[in-house]
Amino acid sequence: MAAVTEILHLLFSSVFTDIISTVEFNYSGELLATGDKGGRVVIFQHEQESKNRPHLRGEYNVYSTFQSHEPEFDYLKSLEIEEKINKIRWLPQQNAAHFLLSTNDKTIKLWKISERDKRAEGYNLKDEDGRLRDPFRITSLRVPVLMPMGLMVEASPRRIFANAHTYHINSISVNSDHETYLSADDLRINLWHLEITDRSFNIVDIKPANMEELTEVITAAECHPHQCNVFVYSSSKGTIRLCDMRAAALCDRHSKFFEEPEDPSSRSFFSEIISSISDVKFSHSGRYMMTRDYLSVKVWDLNMENRPVETYQVHEYLRSKLCSLYENDCIFDKFECCWNGSDSAIMTGSYNNFFRMFDRNTRRDITLEASRESSKPRATLKPRKVSTGGKRKKDEISVDSLDFNKKILHTAWHPKDNVIAVAATNNLYIFQDKIN
Repeated sequence: MAAVTEILHLLFSSVFTDIISTVEFNYSGELLATGDKGGRVVIFQHEQESKNRPHLRGEYNVYSTFQSHEPEFDYLKSLEIEEKINKIRWLPQQNAAHFLLSTNDKTIKLWKISERDKRAEGYNLKDEDGRLRDPFRITSLRVPVLMPMGLMVEASPRRIFANAHTYHINSISVNSDHETYLSADDLRINLWHLEITDRSFNIVDIKPANMEELTEVITAAECHPHQCNVFVYSSSKGTIRLCDMRAAALCDRHSKFFEEPEDPSSRSFFSEIISSISDVKFSHSGRYMMTRDYLSVKVWDLNMENRPVETYQVHEYLRSKLCSLYENDCIFDKFECCWNGSDSAIMTGSYNNFFRMFDRNTRRDITLEASRESSKPRATLKPRKVSTGGKRKKDEISVDSLDFNKKILHTAWHPKDNVIAVAATNNLYIFQDKIN
């Protein structure tokens, strides 16, 4: 991975009208879906390789765009429900069509994305322009025929899963049985069947009888990639609970509890805030899971609960800036993390449009920047370094000059190839390794 990242180059970039709020490859990597703050879903398709330039992989072009969610108003609570897409999750492909789940704060929708390249012609009861014919003037019967037409991609909502969450949905995760999925909000996790929209099963409920006794909230949840009875959820206290649905219908008692003991010497006013976990992801193998807190990424072995097996510092140089980050609310930013297809490398975002990649085998890491100024098509990315004090070298950037408004919260890694997608506010970048 380290050798690859040093020759990453820009494959594609696109500017959105709204801030991108989620990025997700499908299981084959052929399609990449993005959701934005305006409730739109844009799907990009990987084009086939060019015969003239076989050393370069095909680009990603817009495949379909549709409005997934609209702004709503809860009249009972006098609350506006914004249309922003919080998460997108693809379902494994079963036929020619593709299916994905998208969610805003309250409502989850199952979308079918299908292609149509033929249309029926030669109707008996209507003209070619669609107007109905007088049945008394029909003197002969015709057999309609299918005629080729320009490719049209249709997105249609197949299921709407609503009215199950009192609080804002932060996670959805498709189960390995491909029949069920879970959705999580701040205090509850529900289990749904993809065919049933009018009811779900509440499997985790941490809401106390008295809300004044509330000490933590659920921040993320995910199903195990191979065991359909196992899932994990993380909390704002920096803990992760692994639950087994075979043990009880309500998983209020966890099977495993993952927590790293805090070093008393490093305790500060911000300790609890920066220990809150913003994302949790199982490895593809199912043996490990990765968590992202404000300053670091940790890899946990599911067989060892007392401490992570690997810890990677993402932007440790910000520890001295926590006070100003608290004042401008950046300390509450929720960064996501992702694995590469072989689980040998991990990636997560940072500020100043930086993103970090870590090689688990060599323990090498690299900082790269996604920006329109430095990224011309096919341009090679150069490693960036942050100067924490003292004399700054020529290629380094000072920690005081980092732009905290430019942040990469959402990233995705192709399930098979060294292709990554990075969302920098309203810009989407797709990078790949150059094959010499």
